Amino acid sequence: MLTCPECGSTSLYKDGLRYLKDGSSVQRWLCKACGYRFTQRKALQENLSGSINTASNILSNCQGSHEASSGAPSATKAVQTLATVENPIKSGLAGATQQTADAKGKIVEHSFWLLKQGYAESTIKGRAKLLKILVKRGANLFDSESVKETIAKQKWSAGRKVNAVDAYTCFLQMLGKSWEPPHYKRVRKLPFIPTENEVDQLIAGCGRKTATLLQLLKETGMRIGEAWKLHWTEIDFVSNIIRVTPEKGSNPRVFKVSNKLMSMLKALQEHSSSNRVFQKSLRSQARLFHKQRRKIASKLQNPRILSISFHTFRHWKATMEYHKTKDILHVMKVLGHKNINNTLVYTQLVDFGDDEYTVRVAHTIEEDKQLLEAGFEYITERDGYKIYRKRK
Repeated sequence: MLTCPECGSTSLYKDGLRYLKDGSSVQRWLCKACGYRFTQRKALQENLSGSINTASNILSNCQGSHEASSGAPSATKAVQTLATVENPIKSGLAGATQQTADAKGKIVEHSFWLLKQGYAESTIKGRAKLLKILVKRGANLFDSESVKETIAKQKWSAGRKVNAVDAYTCFLQMLGKSWEPPHYKRVRKLPFIPTENEVDQLIAGCGRKTATLLQLLKETGMRIGEAWKLHWTEIDFVSNIIRVTPEKGSNPRVFKVSNKLMSMLKALQEHSSSNRVFQKSLRSQARLFHKQRRKIASKLQNPRILSISFHTFRHWKATMEYHKTKDILHVMKVLGHKNINNTLVYTQLVDFGDDEYTVRVAHTIEEDKQLLEAGFEYITERDGYKIYRKRK
C-alpha cells in the first residue's frame, strides 16, 4: 500500500501527473494528513529504502551468529549494493523536483514583478500560465536552450509560440538575462463574420444570462473582459447608455443601446446581489456558452454557429458599422482602438454586393425609431414614407 514518505499516512489523493524529460510521466500524490506532495516513484523509493534499512539491520544483528555458516556477508553486500543503486535515482528525482519547485517560485515572483511594472491582469495571468505549461512539459526555465527546445516540440500555432517566446523573454528580463529567441512569425487571418440571422439564432437559443451577455457584445462590440467587469453603476437605465471601462490600453467608450438589451439587463438586476452585472467566473461562463452553442448548432444543422466565439461579436459589430457608415474613424472609436492599423482590417471584410436584405417601411416617427434601434439602415423616402433595409 502506498504511504506518505513524510508522515506514513495512507490517506492520499491524486494530484495530477508530472512529465519527465524522457516523455514519460509519474503520478503525483498529496497527503491529506500533512499536506506533503510527492510522486508515486518517490514514495516507492522511500518505502524501498526503508525496507533496505530494515533488512540491513536484521542482517547486521544476525551477522555474529550466522557469519560462519550461512553466507550472511554476501546478503549484506547485496543489500548495500541495492541501496547504492537506488540512491542516485532518488537524488536525481529530488534534484528535478527541487528544480521544478524553484521554477514555480520564480513564476510567482515574476507575476508580482509584472504587476509592479504596470502590466494588465490578463497579461500577467496569460504569461504565468504559459511559463507553467513549459515547466510542466519539461522545460528548465534557467536554461534557455531547454525552453527553446520545449517550445519547438509543441503542436501550437505560430501565434501561441510567439506568445511563449515573449513570456520567457520577459521572464529573463526580470532575472537580468537575455537569450537568442527563436523566430516565429504570427500568421494574420481574416476573422470569421457570421450573418446577423446566425448571431440572433445563437442568442435566442441560449439561457437568460448567457443571452444577455451575447446581446451586450452584439450591440457594443466590447471585449469579453470589458463586458465581464461591467458594474451596475456603469449602466444608465433612464437614457439607455452603457459606459465601458477599457482594457488592453483601449479608449473608454459610451454606447446607446436598445430597449431590448435594457429589458434583459433589468431582469438580471432583479436577481442580482452584487455590484457586478455578471457574477460567476468567466471560465465557467465560457464552458456553459460552448455547451449551449453545440446544442444550437446541432439543432439548426448549421456548423457555422460553432465558429462564433465571444470575440466574433466584436468583429461582427465592427464590420456592420463600417458597412453602414464607410467611416473607418467611426469604427475605430466604437472599438476603442488607439492605432488605426488595427481597425483597417475590417475594410477588407465588407463585401455585401450579392447579399439579400430585409426591407421595412416606416409610417411614423415611432416606427422610424424602432427600425433604427433594430439596426435597419435608412435608404430613401417615397410618397412620404421612409424605406429602411437590413442585411439578412
